[in-house]
Amino acid sequence: MSKVQRQQAIARLIEQHSVTNQPQLVELLADEGIAATQATVSRDLEDLGAVKVRVPGGATVYAVPEFAPERVAPLDQLRRVMGEWVAEVTHSANLVIVRTPPGCAHVVASALDRSGIEGLLGTVAGDDTMMCVATESVGGHQLAAAMRELAGIEGVAE
Repeated sequence: MSKVQRQQAIARLIEQHSVTNQPQLVELLADEGIAATQATVSRDLEDLGAVKVRVPGGATVYAVPEFAPERVAPLDQLRRVMGEWVAEVTHSANLVIVRTPPGCAHVVASALDRSGIEGLLGTVAGDDTMMCVATESVGGHQLAAAMRELAGIEGVAE
C-alpha cells in the first residue's frame, strides 16, 4: 500500500469514526488490513493537516479539515458534522453566522464548502465562528433556515 492510499484510508476513518488517539487509529487501520506503526500514523496525520477538535461532551477527536476539497460531501456526513458541532445559526441580509465549540469552525466550514448546499457561495472560518455568504437568489434567511435544519436546531434565531 502506498503512502497516499494509507493517508486516504486515515482521512476516511477519521470522517467515519470519532478517533481520539493515534493507537485507536492504528487499530482501525489494522482492522482494514493496513499495517502501520504509531510513528507512521503520527507523520501521516501531520501530512494531512489533521487537528484535534473538541466535541460536545468535552472529548477531543481528530479532524482533517481540507480532505478532498473537490469531492462533494454526502448529505448524511454534512448532517453529522452540523449536528455535532453547530451551536447557533443567525443571519443578516445575505450573511449567515454559525457558532461552534472552540476549534471546530474550520471543520464545519470545510464540510459546508464541499456540500454543494443550494445558495451557499462560500465560507470564512475563525476558531469558533464562521461566516457564510448566501447567493442573492436564496438569501441569508433561507440559507440559515436550511443550516438550522441540517444541524437539528429548533426555532428561528434572528
